Parts: sequence; structure tokens; C-alpha cells
Amino acid sequence: MASRRFSEPGALQPVDLADATSDFDSPDAPRKNRLDAPIRGPKLGPFEFLRWGWRVLTSMRTAIILMVLLAFASIPGSLVPQRSSDPNGVIVFRNADPELFAVYDSFQLFDTFSSVWFSSIYVLLFVSLIGCILPRSLHHWRILRAEPAESPDNWTRLPFRRDELATGGVGAALSRAESSLRRARYRVVRDGSGIRAEFGYLRETGNLVFHIALVVILVTLVVTGGYGWNGQRVIVEGQTFTNQLASFDTFNPGAWFSEAQLEPYGVSLRSFTAGYNQRSPDDPWVPIDFTAELTVTDDNGTSDATLKVNEPLAVGNSQMYLLGNGYAPIITVRDPDGVVVFEQPVVFLSQDSNLTSVGVVKVPDGLSEQVGMQGFFYPSAVELDSGALASNNPEPTNPAVTFNIYTGDLGLDSGQTANVFQLPTEDLTLIAGRNTGVDVVLTPGDVFTLPDGLGSVEFSGLRRFIGVEIRHDATQSGVAFGAFFAIAGLLASLGTRRRRVWIRVAGSGRTPKLEWGGMARGDDPRLEVVLDKLVERSRPIEPDKLGTK
Repeated sequence: MASRRFSEPGALQPVDLADATSDFDSPDAPRKNRLDAPIRGPKLGPFEFLRWGWRVLTSMRTAIILMVLLAFASIPGSLVPQRSSDPNGVIVFRNADPELFAVYDSFQLFDTFSSVWFSSIYVLLFVSLIGCILPRSLHHWRILRAEPAESPDNWTRLPFRRDELATGGVGAALSRAESSLRRARYRVVRDGSGIRAEFGYLRETGNLVFHIALVVILVTLVVTGGYGWNGQRVIVEGQTFTNQLASFDTFNPGAWFSEAQLEPYGVSLRSFTAGYNQRSPDDPWVPIDFTAELTVTDDNGTSDATLKVNEPLAVGNSQMYLLGNGYAPIITVRDPDGVVVFEQPVVFLSQDSNLTSVGVVKVPDGLSEQVGMQGFFYPSAVELDSGALASNNPEPTNPAVTFNIYTGDLGLDSGQTANVFQLPTEDLTLIAGRNTGVDVVLTPGDVFTLPDGLGSVEFSGLRRFIGVEIRHDATQSGVAFGAFFAIAGLLASLGTRRRRVWIRVAGSGRTPKLEWGGMARGDDPRLEVVLDKLVERSRPIEPDKLGTK
């Protein structure tokens, strides 16, 4: 087609550059060339700004950034004690450094997972994933229902091209090609002009499954996380724990916890055994096994059970974990007439690997004065050169307990909760023990007579105890379900390549042929190898390769 001359009617006419740029000038400015003016986008109104913000928030890049931010925001929750899981640790932190505590508390670091900034990232990530998944799911659904794309007009630009003779006729060759593609799980459409096929829809399906699984995990943590709870309890040999709120030493309920969630059952500790390994007498004792033998009573009756480290016990709708162990000396206190006013195993908390332990005995009633005893327990007591005692191994080969004994107001009548492992010694009077000239060192069966005729203290026996955590996690099933599909979707997405194949008939007469063309959507280093195998499988089987039966 011949081009028009500029002088012909309707032909392109030269344009004065000054006239072309004059529309960009302000009315008051002189006419000049404004081609060097910066390019400015249109001004955004409220609706356009909201639409732009929504598109940015629901982009995959934003979702990935928010996921990374959420991971970083979780770091303080593992470095700083949390009020929800470690309230005692928060108190210790506050007492150790009040100024730093105030700074951390202002940033809600002790409540990381319920803080405003963590919740904001959490909600934004949830909205971003939902806004990203919905349109992509609709688009993917349309693609799944649509036929493979038509062949491109420019065949020479395809990265994969092969020519094959249509052996046995065009129809037979197309049938073999169609069968080869279908066996490779391509979606195939055959029409009069050839074959269109596409493979790899599982890639986008897996991608969507991965993101939907993430949303399931987030929803599970938000919705069902509030129904979870956990509590800690110390159980001494021969004692029974009942699953009720008053029986826990510490208890951390979820936001929507109800006491009705605690299923009734009881757990008794029959015995506890610790196994140690020592290569030589000078080597330290290395723990290799801890076993607690329990008796469980629930709606199904009474049964024996074993609790070990990393082997939790399922009881009711909760799990019981073994956290620690130690010794509980049986302390008996009598008044001057020999009447027992206190007799029970007292839990001593271990301080080292040899189970050197500290404990407190409080006797508020039965004597003429309230008596408090602060003691050390040594499973295998040995005397050092300084005269002090120490334990050289965790087994009770030579158990001994030492006490500092005080009199005065123990603070139990103030109405405030008191820590059973602490004694307010600053308000008490030391009457026996270190620095008094009257040492109190007891082995099993020993009796110490209290000064001023208050009574006596006896080390009556020794028992073991265990520290357990009982936890009900309502998120386990949902998180496990979501994690399984997230991993499956991710593997499917990473392991699948999107490929398209077209086959058309070329040539005529006695030498018709099929032209194969293929391409991948995205990077696919194996495209040529995979499609070459498809072409090879579509060839007719030679008679000498058929074999004999």
C-alpha cells in the first residue's frame, strides 16, 4: 500500500512543536517549549487513593513483607518473659532492673503477642492474604474452565519447534500425539487445524492452596487460641492432683477460657526414677532418663501411666508434660508437749545439677509464736574445707538439710497472696542457724529442739517430686491441618511448570508433516527435554521393537 504525500487531503501534516506544547503552559505564562517539564501523574481523589491503597495492600509483595515483619515482631516474645506464659519471669525482670522494665513495658514487650503493633501486623497480613486470594481464585477458576490458548501467529518465536513426518496419515499422527499428551496429563483440545494442549494448572492451584492454608492457620490462632489454657503443678510422691482451677500452682487462661473446659480427672504420683551416667568417679553425673509412674483416674476408671521427658501424657482434653523434678524432705514440727503441729513433705527447688535445693517451711499455728524456716537440702552431703556443706551428686546417698529458723509475723494473715518459696526474713527474728552459734543440720531421723521451749523439728523422711505442665491447645488440629496443606501446596507450586504445546499440520501430498511448537510460562530449563520426550512417544512403534509374546 502506497503512502500518502503530505500535500494530499487527509495525509499527515507537519506540526509546529511550539503549538503542540502550548497546551501545557499555564494561561499566564508566555508560550515556550515545555518538553523538559517533569511528568506528573493525575491527582488522586479520596476514592482513587483508597483504591490505590487497597491494591498495594493486597499485592503479593506486601503479603510477603508483612509475613517477614510478623516473624521479626515475634522475636521479643522469645527474648523477653511474657505475662501470659511466664509471669514470675516478668516479676524477676522488674525487680532486677525497674528502669529497663518501664521502657519495655511502654512498648508492650511483655505482652508481645497481644500488643497493638503485633496485632496490627497480624490483621494487615490477614486482610492482605484475603484480598490477594479472592481475585486470584476467581481468575484461576476461569482459566480452569477455559480451553487452551490458540496457537500464536508468529510460530518462529516459539522457543521449542519440531517437525515430524505424519507417518500413517495425518489423522493417525494427530491421534498418537493426542494420546501422548493426555498420558502426560495435558489438557488437550483437538480441532480441524491441529491440537492445543496445556499443562501445569497445578502450579497456580498449589500457590492458592498455600495461601489459603496460611489464612486457615491465622484464623485458627485467632478464633480458637482464646480457648486454650495451661497450668503448672508440683506433685509429690503419694499425692494426687485433681484437674480443677484451685489445684494449680500457676494458671494461664486464654481470653475465652471457662472453668467448665477442665475435664474432671485425677493424677497420682506413685514413684519417680532418675537415671544418670558417670564415666569415672571424677566426671559429673549426666542425666539420661527421667520416669514418673502415675495412676490416672477419669471417667474410664483407673489406669497406670508413664510420664517421661518429651513423651507427654494425654489426659482428658489436655496434655501433661514433665518439666522438672527434685526432693521433698518430710518435716515434722511438734509443740513442747510433743503434739504434731506440722508434718508434710516440703518441696525444695534445685539450684544446680547435683540438686542442691532451697526450701521454706512455714508454721503459722500450733506454737507460741509463728515459726519460719529457710533451708538447704543436700542429696549427697559432703563437708568442704570451709566447713560448709555441698552435694557431690544428685542421688540421695547422704541426704541432709540445714535450716535458718526465724520467729515473728510470717505475713500469712494479711489477706495477700504469699509465695510459698519465699520468707520475709527482714521482718523476722533469727533464733537458730548460721551466725547464731546454733547450727541446724539434720539427717533422716534427726530431731532439733527449738530455743526458748518452742518445740522441736524433725527430718522424718524423703520423697521425690515432679513439676508438670498441663496444657490444652485448641489450635493444634487447625494449625496441623493448615501446615499440612501449606507444605503440600508449596511443593506442588514449586515442582510444577506451566507449559503450552501446539501441533499443526503442514505440508501436503505424499509428505505431510506435523509441526510441534511449545513454550513455558516462566522459567523452565527442562522445557526442551520434556517436549522432546512427548514428540518421541508420539512416533509409531517400529515392528522390530514390538517384541514377541
